[in-house]
Amino acid sequence: MTSSTIEWSRIAALVADGVGVTRGDKVSVFVTDSSAMDAVAGFVDECWRRGAVPQVVSTDERFDESALRWADSSVLEQAPPLEVAAMEWSDVHVSFRAMTSPVVDADPARIAAHRHGRGIVSTLRWQNTRWALVRVPTPTWAAETGLDYGRLLAEWAASFDADWSEAAERMGALCDRLARTRTVVIEDEWGRLELPVAGRRWVAFSGEANWPDGEIATAPVEHGVSGTIRFPGVFYFAGVRVRDLELTFENGQVVRETASEGLELVTRLLDTDAGARRVGELGIGTNAALATPTGDLLIDEKILGTVHIALGRAYPQCGGVNESALHWDIVKDLRPTAGSGSLAVDGEWLIRDGVVQQALADASVARPLDA
Repeated sequence: MTSSTIEWSRIAALVADGVGVTRGDKVSVFVTDSSAMDAVAGFVDECWRRGAVPQVVSTDERFDESALRWADSSVLEQAPPLEVAAMEWSDVHVSFRAMTSPVVDADPARIAAHRHGRGIVSTLRWQNTRWALVRVPTPTWAAETGLDYGRLLAEWAASFDADWSEAAERMGALCDRLARTRTVVIEDEWGRLELPVAGRRWVAFSGEANWPDGEIATAPVEHGVSGTIRFPGVFYFAGVRVRDLELTFENGQVVRETASEGLELVTRLLDTDAGARRVGELGIGTNAALATPTGDLLIDEKILGTVHIALGRAYPQCGGVNESALHWDIVKDLRPTAGSGSLAVDGEWLIRDGVVQQALADASVARPLDA
């Protein structure tokens, strides 16, 4: 599959439906690289067709490298003013984020400062707009991570192919069951992490805020997370490669972090502010069309058979109260290809030794590409 074979108008309509674009809406559209322009063009056309007013802002990530090289940290920590203005103007915001080169050559301390500024914009997006993020695969990412671009793009396109209204019902049914849960446990040969969730709401993300979509999530009780979780292998965040990350929690807070690569950035991010060392989100992937780990967290967190935590800011709709400029999703693959692991809610298995159990399978969306 190639980008030219994607039916961008169909994807644009799904994204517009998810954020409820309608006549009179002011829609800010960010694009991070020209390789995502086909997706942007389809969405902008759909906005105008619906009577909305879209405005496109280039937030090209290649310019971030110049900022990281030359700007003072005090400037990097600030929110970009045009992006702030866009959030204040918009009713709806959609950001098309192309998967460009995964590695940025910059000082981790400066990267962490830059992420703080971006986090302010993200908070405004959550607070002020109906929003969506769309991650778009590119040949550059595939080449630099050793993935097959055709396969990557085919899985990405297939991940949109669901009856999202029907999927929302099935995912919502599982969320209703989990609403009575008190404790979630993630465990494998490297450790065990307990996350109390009593009194918190589970929410289905089913074709609204993130594309590819397909996850259920909640906000763990902030001061109760305990134990150790390891994320073996490589992933990328803010242009830094992180390998074999391990986090140990006591009383809800990360008290020890280790990694064989990328540790300086990890520590800098965890020191962003008072809420950055706490878990703001626990999520479970439900999209069966996604099977290949990409190293990109926004995609990998949707893979059926994975679980993820986000350090920092909590989803208010889940009942979370943790506040932070950081919201850092970190994905743990529990499937046999990654070594196998288990996920249980009050002793009931959702994933056991890498095998997805029926309760979770029933809530999955889309179909495996090879089915």
